[in-house]
Amino acid sequence: MAIYVFKRIITIVPIFLLATLVTFGMINLSPVDPAEAYFAAAHIQPTDEMLEQKRHEFGLDQPLLIQYANALIKICQLDFGISYVTNKPVWEEISSRLPATIQLTAGSLFIAIIVSVPIGFLAGIKKNSGMDHLSRFLSFIGASVPSFWLGYLFIFFFSVKLDLFPVEGTGTWRHLILPSVTLAFPLIALYTRLLRASVIENLHEPYVLFARTRGIHEKIIMGKHVLRIAISPMITGLGMNLGNLMTGAIIVEAVFSWPGFGRYFIEAVFNRDVPVIQGYVLLAAGLFLISNLIVDLIQMYIDPRILRKGRQYE
Repeated sequence: MAIYVFKRIITIVPIFLLATLVTFGMINLSPVDPAEAYFAAAHIQPTDEMLEQKRHEFGLDQPLLIQYANALIKICQLDFGISYVTNKPVWEEISSRLPATIQLTAGSLFIAIIVSVPIGFLAGIKKNSGMDHLSRFLSFIGASVPSFWLGYLFIFFFSVKLDLFPVEGTGTWRHLILPSVTLAFPLIALYTRLLRASVIENLHEPYVLFARTRGIHEKIIMGKHVLRIAISPMITGLGMNLGNLMTGAIIVEAVFSWPGFGRYFIEAVFNRDVPVIQGYVLLAAGLFLISNLIVDLIQMYIDPRILRKGRQYE
């Protein structure tokens, strides 16, 4: 098991290196000159001498290979450069905003799991029942309603009309409810549909028939065996969405004025703040890789067959 886990961790390294190479290439192929973007963010009209001096300061006059090597060394030290707008280290700016995004992500995942698991499971074992129709309705609504429209709808009813929750900002648990529900709604639709389909498929597996012939209680079969195996696709989807939630909750953060990392990234794009954009892309890649690794380890614990299949290819 330790060897399998070690190999999975090792595979992250070349993928992350590829992500850094792609990011570096996109920045260098971009028509935006980092030196010009720096002065534009500072609202300064630069001269040619000032541009040349800033390019030399950024190391843009060096060969591309040396630029990439220097950038890679700094990335390993969590040094993404200095923001053009605030003149502060990018990692300092990111780390100050990550807690708010983590809080929003954790809240949305908690809501999505506690809602989708019972509904999807019951819809699977009771096909064409009222719960099944409810799961289909939630899946349809969650997949078709845009997040920004849903967010404004929640603000109108629960904040403006009923005055139950704050309109924007952060600070208390009441600030967290509406943006978390808005961010969780598409996940509820996805996880409910995945779990329902997986439960229906596993009900026809031989291990369910064998468990019933052995006289095992139906609740034990459903809860201990079927649910444990059927939840695997949902966990896989969770791993794919975790990085997306951490770095992609841009619309929800903008609607609710949530001081998270996604909103900061939008401001960086408008300001052409290249170091922040680069830091965002690399952080997103790292979060995707780490979240998928964690999900693989959880899957291996839930379904030992994954470990056995991994050993077959060693």
